[in-house]
Amino acid sequence: MSVVLLAEDDERLALLVKDYLEANQLTVVVESFGLNVPRQVQSLQPDILILDLNLPGKDGISICREARAAGYAGPILMLTARDADADQILGFDVGADDYVIKPAEPRLLLARIHALLRRSSSESAEQGDIAIGSLQILTQAREVRLDDRPIALSSHEYDLLLTLARQAGKVMSREYLFTTICNRAYDGLDRTVDVRVSHLRKKLGDSSDNPARIKTVWGRGYMLVADAW
Repeated sequence: MSVVLLAEDDERLALLVKDYLEANQLTVVVESFGLNVPRQVQSLQPDILILDLNLPGKDGISICREARAAGYAGPILMLTARDADADQILGFDVGADDYVIKPAEPRLLLARIHALLRRSSSESAEQGDIAIGSLQILTQAREVRLDDRPIALSSHEYDLLLTLARQAGKVMSREYLFTTICNRAYDGLDRTVDVRVSHLRKKLGDSSDNPARIKTVWGRGYMLVADAW
């Protein structure tokens, strides 16, 4: 049974979410104080972390950044009352994989959790390790190494890189990448893919102004260049 760490200080909401998720075969641990969440992440190693943006003691953005820096590779879902694009982009910037705006419809929240867990734990036979020059993607461990150095990626950053690497040399549209990574329809406006490509470039030593490894093909999408590693 998958373990969910729910960081939420609204006791009524936390209990509602906990009861609903546990009724759907998930184990839920609730933490209401932000300063305690990083320790809980390290000790529990939850299958998914759900973070309220506004927690007492330490906010969700800081916790997300700290969890990724400490090596937590599981999915992180932001649960927030804010609906501003800037807040959502900031969450992606520090390693969040998805967000749900409160008040969240329980079935939607459960669907997002299941989608993130499926993507995080998928181990199909076709997912062999990938080596492209100095880039290595170890699919069973969901690890990435560049020049034999480990690269810390969020769950969705890893999935995006894997998707691009499996089709190295081919242009992949934003719509296809968004649908594949986020498991929902693309509305033509969402910047999730662009933000995560920007993160990948930075983490993989690619230029943001003149990228050579993950190229933007204007009007078509993105392409991982096989001979640039």
